[in-house]
Amino acid sequence: MQMIDAAMARSRTVILGLVSVLIAGIITYVTIPKEAEPDIEIPIIYVYIEHVGISPEDAERLLVRPMEQEIRSIEGIKEMIAEAFEGGASVQIEFEAGIDTDNALQDVREKVDLAAAKLPGGSEEPTVNEVKMTRFDPMLVLNLSGNVPERTLTTIAKNLKEDLEAVGGVLEVNLVGVREELMEVVVDPLAMESYGLDQEQIVSFVARNNKLVAAGSMQSSEGRFPVKVPGVFESAADVLDLPIKADGERIVHFKDIAEVRRTYKDAESYARLNGKPAIAIEIVQRGGANLLQAIDDVMAVVAGAQQYWPDEIEVSVSKDKSKDVNDMLTELQNSVMAAVLLVFIVIIGILGIRSALLVGISIPGSFLLGILLIGSFGITINMMVLFALIMAVGLLVDGAIVVTEMADRRLAEGESRRDSYSRAAIRMSWPIIASTCTTLAAFVPLALWPGTSGEFMKYLPITLIAVLSASLFMALLFVPTLGAIFGRTGANTEEARRNLTVAETGNLDEVTGPTGRYIQFLKRSLKHPWRNVAAVSGLLLAVYSAFFLFGKGIEYFPEVEQPFGMIDIRARGDLSTEERDHLVRQVEERVLGMPEIEFLYAKTGSSDRGAEDQIGSLTLNYVHWDQRRPADEIFAEIHERTRDLVGIRIETRKPDSGPPIGKPIRVEFSSRFN
Repeated sequence: MQMIDAAMARSRTVILGLVSVLIAGIITYVTIPKEAEPDIEIPIIYVYIEHVGISPEDAERLLVRPMEQEIRSIEGIKEMIAEAFEGGASVQIEFEAGIDTDNALQDVREKVDLAAAKLPGGSEEPTVNEVKMTRFDPMLVLNLSGNVPERTLTTIAKNLKEDLEAVGGVLEVNLVGVREELMEVVVDPLAMESYGLDQEQIVSFVARNNKLVAAGSMQSSEGRFPVKVPGVFESAADVLDLPIKADGERIVHFKDIAEVRRTYKDAESYARLNGKPAIAIEIVQRGGANLLQAIDDVMAVVAGAQQYWPDEIEVSVSKDKSKDVNDMLTELQNSVMAAVLLVFIVIIGILGIRSALLVGISIPGSFLLGILLIGSFGITINMMVLFALIMAVGLLVDGAIVVTEMADRRLAEGESRRDSYSRAAIRMSWPIIASTCTTLAAFVPLALWPGTSGEFMKYLPITLIAVLSASLFMALLFVPTLGAIFGRTGANTEEARRNLTVAETGNLDEVTGPTGRYIQFLKRSLKHPWRNVAAVSGLLLAVYSAFFLFGKGIEYFPEVEQPFGMIDIRARGDLSTEERDHLVRQVEERVLGMPEIEFLYAKTGSSDRGAEDQIGSLTLNYVHWDQRRPADEIFAEIHERTRDLVGIRIETRKPDSGPPIGKPIRVEFSSRFN
C-alpha cells in the first residue's frame, strides 16, 4: 500500500509523529475530565410551584390545571405526571429519548411563563429544572459538627456554601439540617390595648414600612443626585425604633409594645452523623467537569476556611466519589502494565526481545491515541470508558503480532529489516483491516442504542472503536517503521530457521516442535470433517443447554460490593417533622454500633427519590470490603434488628451499578372520575 511505503520512506517523520501522539495522549490523559458515571442527558424536566398553605384540592385546580394546559402543547412529550400536595404542586415532563434537552427546557420555560399569569396571587415564581444524574448523587458530602451554638454552625455552613459555589467544577451546594433564619416579633397584648392598638393594625403597619422604594434620582442645575429611601428592615433595631403612634406629645415606638428577637423557622429536616447533630453539605458536580480536580479544589477551599473556625468544629467526609475514580484509574494502569508484561513474556519466547518490544509499545500507544481521540470529541473518562479500555487490552495487539511475526519470518529468510517489515505490513494489511472492521462492526449497534440506557452505554462502544482504530494505525504504520530500524529476527537457532523455510516452501510434515505437532493434529482432524462439525455443534448445544438449565439468569449490570448502602424509611400519615425524626432515630439507634459501618449519615425530611411516604434515609459508609461481611448479610442483620419497630417500613438498597432504571415493575392507576 502506498501509505505504508510512504511511511517507511519517511521513518523520521513517522517516529516524530509517534512521539507527538504519545506526548499529546499523556497530556490528554492527565487533563481530561474524570468522573464516576457518565453525565447523560435524562429527557425529564421538573416544574415546581410553591404556594404556602394551599390545600391539595385547591393546588390541583388552581396550580396544576393551568400548568398542564400550557405545557401539553409542547411537541415530543412522552409522559406528563402532575402532583398536587399541601403547600404547592409539581409537574414532571418526560420527553422522547434523543431530544435536545436544551431546546425542550427553553420550550417548557416559555409555557411556564405563560401559565404563571394564571396562578393565584400568593404563588411563588415557578421553578423549572432539568433532571441530572449528578443532582441525585453528590460527588462529595461534608459534615460539620461540634459543641458550638446552632447560629455559629449555621453561619459557618452558609458562608462555606457561598465559597464552594464559586469553585469551577461545582454545579450546586445543598445544605441539609439548616433552618431558615427569621425575626420573631412578640407583642405584649396589655401594652397594645393600653395604646388603643389591635393586632391587624400592627401587622399592616410593619408590612407597609418593610418595603423597597425605588425612588430613582433627582436632577438640578448642580448635577444629578440618586435618591434612596430606607424602607427595608436590616436589623432588629430598625423594627424596635419604628414609631407607630403619637399619644399626645409622646411618640409610641414599636419597642414599647413588643420585643424582637432573632430565631429560626421550625425545622423541616434534620441531619446527623454517627448519631450526633450535624449540618451536611452536599456538593454536586458540574456536568463535564473533572471530578478529581473539583474535589481537590473543594477540599482546598474548606482547608482555607477552617483556619478561621472555632477549634470545636469538626469536618468529616461521609462520601467521596474521587476514591472510586482513583481506584478505577489505578486498575486501568495495572491492567495496562500487566498486559504489556504478559505480551513481553509470550512474544519473547517466540520472536525474541526486540519483537516483543515492538508489540508491547503498541499497547500504550493505542491507549494514548484512543484517549486523544475521545478527548477531542469532548468525552470524559468515566466508568464506561474505563471498562472499555480494560476490555480492549486483549484486542489491540493482534495486528501488531501478525505484522511482527510475518516480518520475523522474512528476516530469517535473509531479507533486510526495511524490506521485511514493509512487505509484511503490505501483505497483512487487508487481513488486519478486515479483522479490525469485523470487530468494530459488532460494537457499532451498541453506539446506536436508543433511550436512557443507550445514552449511558454508548461510551463503551465509542471508546472501543477509538482504541481499536488506533491499534490499526499502530500495527500498519508505527510498528513497521520502528521494526525497520530496530527489528531483529527471533529465529536464532538452526531448527527455528529450518522450520520457517519448510513451512514457507517445503513439506509441512517435516516441521518439528509444537508447530509440527499442531500440523499433525490438524491433518488428522481434516480426514473426518463431519465428525469435527458434530463435536463442535454438540459442544455448542451443551453449553447453551447448561446455561438455561443451571445458569442464574440474565441481569443488566452485575451486583458488586459497593462502598456504601442506603436505607429508606417509610411511614404513612400526616406526620410532623419531629414525629418523622423520632421514627428515623429509632432505626438509627438500632443500626449504630455495627462494626462494618464507618459513617452513618441520617437525614430526616424530604426525599430525593420522590416517594411520598419516605420520611427519612440512612446512608451507610462501610469499612473496606476485605474487612467486613458482604452487604447482603449486613442488610439482613439490619432487618432483624428493626423487625419489632411498628408503623414504619424499612427498605435497604444498594447503589445502582448502571443507568437509573427504577423498579423492575411499576403499576400506575388512573381514573376519569375525581
